[in-house]
Amino acid sequence: MSIEIGGIFGFILLALDIWAIVSLLSSQTSNAAKVGWILAIIMLPLLGFVAWFFLGPRSLDQDIG
Repeated sequence: MSIEIGGIFGFILLALDIWAIVSLLSSQTSNAAKVGWILAIIMLPLLGFVAWFFLGPRSLDQDIG
């Protein structure tokens, strides 16, 4: 038994993964952390994206207040 991700769900997941990688590359985190997160997102697209979304580095350009 296998799980197949395709169709519109697959396209949405691809778009979210690309967004995560672009956001990650523009973050202020170390290069080693960036490589680790990118590998996680590429090797495990759904789980990697969810993990990055909740545990990944945060952007410093958010307005506070």
